[in-house]
Amino acid sequence: QVQLVESGGGLVQPGGSLRLSCTASGSFFSINTMGWYRQAPGKERELVATISNLHNTNYADSVKGRFTISRDNAKNTVYLQMNSLRPEDTAVYNCNGHYRRTYSDYTYLELWGQGTLVTVSS
Repeated sequence: QVQLVESGGGLVQPGGSLRLSCTASGSFFSINTMGWYRQAPGKERELVATISNLHNTNYADSVKGRFTISRDNAKNTVYLQMNSLRPEDTAVYNCNGHYRRTYSDYTYLELWGQGTLVTVSS
């Protein structure tokens, strides 16, 4: 019932910018921490950035100063603004979230989006 759907990926030249969006839909009480992860061919999935309900953020060293994560709680949406893109940023980017199904259940369940491809190349 609950889904995360990403959008905004595509082809961009080195030094360019893209903004990724991830929107949650379905039946849930709330969503706590959300984040962006990426996986390049032949490499392990790695954390890019996370953001809490109170907008506390965490970034991988490789993207600090270039990427910005943000969220709009009213729209159940998390964003990733990517500037000064490099070829090594090429990967499939996935949105991650932890949600509560109901008011009475305090357990958070993990959810992943289907992914969106970002290609940085000349």
